Amino acid sequence: MMLCLLVYFCTLTSSKQERRARERQNRKERLRRAARARQPSRPSKRARPARARRAERPLMDNAIVIEPRTIPKARLWTALAAILLGQFVVAIDLTVLNIALPEITRELNPASDQLLWIVDVYSLVLAGLLIATSSLSDRLGRKKTLLTGFLIFGIGSVLVMPVDAPEQIIAIRAFLGIGGAMIMPVTISMIRSIFTNPKERTVAVAAWSAVSAIGMAAGPLIGGFLLEHFSWHSAFLVNVPLVGAAFVLGAFTLPEVRLKNPGRFDLPGSVLALAGMVALLWGVKHLAAELALDTAGAAALAAGIVLLALFALRCLKSSNPLVDLSLFKSTAFSAGVMATMACTFALAVLLYMLAQWLQLVNGDGTLESGMHLIPMSVATLVSSLGAASLAMRFPARHVVAAGLAIAAAAMIMLFFFRDDLSLAPVIASTCLVGLGTGSLAIGASLIMAETPVEKASSAGSLQEISYDLGNVLGVAILGSLASVIYRSELSVEALRAMGLDGQTIDAAQQSFAATAEIATGYGLPELLGHGIDAFNDSLVITCLIGGIIILAAAVAVWKLVPARLKVTESEGAEPAEAPHPSSSPKSAEPAT
Repeated sequence: MMLCLLVYFCTLTSSKQERRARERQNRKERLRRAARARQPSRPSKRARPARARRAERPLMDNAIVIEPRTIPKARLWTALAAILLGQFVVAIDLTVLNIALPEITRELNPASDQLLWIVDVYSLVLAGLLIATSSLSDRLGRKKTLLTGFLIFGIGSVLVMPVDAPEQIIAIRAFLGIGGAMIMPVTISMIRSIFTNPKERTVAVAAWSAVSAIGMAAGPLIGGFLLEHFSWHSAFLVNVPLVGAAFVLGAFTLPEVRLKNPGRFDLPGSVLALAGMVALLWGVKHLAAELALDTAGAAALAAGIVLLALFALRCLKSSNPLVDLSLFKSTAFSAGVMATMACTFALAVLLYMLAQWLQLVNGDGTLESGMHLIPMSVATLVSSLGAASLAMRFPARHVVAAGLAIAAAAMIMLFFFRDDLSLAPVIASTCLVGLGTGSLAIGASLIMAETPVEKASSAGSLQEISYDLGNVLGVAILGSLASVIYRSELSVEALRAMGLDGQTIDAAQQSFAATAEIATGYGLPELLGHGIDAFNDSLVITCLIGGIIILAAAVAVWKLVPARLKVTESEGAEPAEAPHPSSSPKSAEPAT
């Protein structure tokens, strides 16, 4: 989040003359379009009805090439289905592995550092390649890039079958990260390119946002169901039919989109972005795992910050940057990115802690714990689609800020149940969180609505980086804080009074799972009760902090987003189609 703020304030120092020149150019363009709209059209003997003309509109822009130039409405929405399938697969892969880890550990017996790499390598590769793959998609074509990502994801998921060593699964997870990096930014940039009608684009982005949130929440449910009936390999194989369907649908329905003049690919810049992002995330994860100022982790964190700062300076000075950071000059764009990162930061630790609470404290099995998260997924789906409807009637900042405020209140409310935390308030809180965070669909629409179509790949990569950074930093920072709170609640004096020695006390303080195992083995129900109280405190306090962060994001959205901005309206919309002489004037509508 600090990196986004740094870039935002750097870009604000740019010359105002450039902004004024763009405004003058936009006014001239609108005048030219208005003049063309006033010119009478020649009726054609073979003219199609207005409904047919609206169902197949040209998808062309001066800066991009889209083939085919026209696309029927039915094909357009089928293409969206392919995009959403791909996004869903990547989203569930962020959380489904957590359920399979215990079985993978028992079968492959990885060392502690290998286990860490099994978990982390996917997100490291994914985050490191997001910028490079989104830029390459402008040159190679977004359809080709997306279909290649589907193919890589499917092949990597099948390769897990003969795995019998930790090194092999680490390599497969890295391979899947490459596929994910080719899918995630291209899905949203493709939506920005092919949905030219602002209202239709808002609905499409809302569906994309809902699928992303539902995929992350549904990962534990899907993983729990599969592991109840199959081996841990099924957590990977579930990807195959999904990406297969997405590949077939995409091959026949997606148009090809690329820039007319993309310029040279910035290879040094892509290396800087890759190295900086990997170093930053690895450093944060390493420090969080050690819960101390480890030299290797601190050095990696510092190196990552320096490399990313150099990358940002290179982009700001380049006439053809790998990612266009000038997008942050738009306060609405900046607000959308910050809201996305803040919400993902808080939600990541909520899902991380709840998965443990449901199984260890509430006594759920893997499948049952996943089922208890279904209400949150349903609430998110309903809210995302409802937010799109609200955005057609009210300004965007009202919808986003109100939704974030609801989510913040829902997380904070758990603090008031710290002395008697039960399933009922947890379910109520997660449902309200789902309802509130559905407004992120409009946050995503803010990002895309403020982005010129030729810069959609840059916007897509920045949005996906905000998701990935928020997820990693949330679990690392707030998860570490939860560990510190848990250890402090399990005081050494209280444990010694129960008759435990120093080594056992140290083991009990590592996690609640270890505490529960020791309490069962030693026959100490008071130790188990003490551990439950400590874990409840760590959960509600981290949720309190996460709620405050989301509330701060709501205030930022309210301050930064223009009061009258609506994502369903476009200043640069094309003029209305000239109606056929025999048709009613009401039949003409904007051809965007």
